[in-house]
Amino acid sequence: MISGRLLERSVFVRELLPQDLKIEIETLSQEEAVTVAEFLARVVGVAHSRQLNAVDRIRWKAELERTRQSSLEAPSWLWNAVVDLVAVHEAAYLEHCRRFALDDARRDGSFQHDEAE
Repeated sequence: MISGRLLERSVFVRELLPQDLKIEIETLSQEEAVTVAEFLARVVGVAHSRQLNAVDRIRWKAELERTRQSSLEAPSWLWNAVVDLVAVHEAAYLEHCRRFALDDARRDGSFQHDEAE
């Protein structure tokens, strides 16, 4: 942890630990879950829009707005994309945990490499 000043304010910075990076979906309130869903949907939407040229991006946005439903039922392609995104996040989180543990073990000397791997 380190302290300092940023934009004329006192701040402190610490390394993020693995538990700081994990989305605990089951512990979210409905309001928090909606916020997370909106964020993930935005990530998916931006990723999709980057694959399009300007004209196609405008058409795609217009089509989404035209077919927007008042119900909470998401289109299956969007639901699948968000589920895939959560899975990628979970895999990245687990990889981060693995590397964090290995680095920690290497620093304290308890890491032993198995030649068979």
